[in-house]
Amino acid sequence: MDIRTMQYYLAVVREGTISAAAEALHVAQPSLSRQMKELEKELGAALFVRGNRRITLTAEGVVLRKRAEEMVQLLQMTEEEISRVKNHVSGPVRIGAGESRAFHYLSRTAANMAAQNPDIRFHITSGDTRDLMNELADSLIDFALIFTEVDHSLYESIPLPAEDSFAVLMKKESPLAEKKELRISDLQGCPLIVSRASQPLFAGTNLNIVATYNLIYNASLMVEDGLGYAICFDRLINTTGDSRLCVRPLVPRMETAGNLIWKKYQVFSPAVRLFIEEIRRLTEA
Repeated sequence: MDIRTMQYYLAVVREGTISAAAEALHVAQPSLSRQMKELEKELGAALFVRGNRRITLTAEGVVLRKRAEEMVQLLQMTEEEISRVKNHVSGPVRIGAGESRAFHYLSRTAANMAAQNPDIRFHITSGDTRDLMNELADSLIDFALIFTEVDHSLYESIPLPAEDSFAVLMKKESPLAEKKELRISDLQGCPLIVSRASQPLFAGTNLNIVATYNLIYNASLMVEDGLGYAICFDRLINTTGDSRLCVRPLVPRMETAGNLIWKKYQVFSPAVRLFIEEIRRLTEA
């Protein structure tokens, strides 16, 4: 029972099926299936309940998962400590994030890390929750910044302080621009552009939603070209100077807090583990 077998076992638990785990690990499915059977034989206990579409752990499997997590975590900590002694933490940190002021917590963490570890590289993907959850499931990113509830059975998370509230982006000559703040009732009958992630928030309001978006910059162009009003997070689009647009806050104020999430039972590099430590330190300060 070596550490690689434990990593493979946790991958099966994390991905939910042997086939999905084999794809994530880039190993042949028959080989992975054989290793899991050999592990069960070595321990003298069944670890999985066969016949389900997704992996279900037996009581023995739950015990092994806990111990396997401890073993892998100990290895990761050891690698990290050795790497720090050598003063050379390197490698990629891949982050997917929705457009939000809360991203400052991620960028500040990245800046602090880069100052001490110049060989770490940060790769940022923009998208809404739907896009990011798919990329996280496929292990294309290490973290996702989302604005929906977290499934704690599948993900670890760090809640970020609320930095965003909803507002309405419009052309400066729009009739609603005369108001200093807006209520949902003011938007009745107006052509609205909303993000895919926030669309459920306005269910049952009878609003006239003519378009959805996942990047606010594209939505701002639609507003500028006269398609409608965009409901978005405040302070994301610069409306100062010669901008043709203006923004008005929605009241009552609707604040939204983000969550940085990552898959449970994941084997991370020292650079990714350091990112978790640093952003946890920043948000808890």
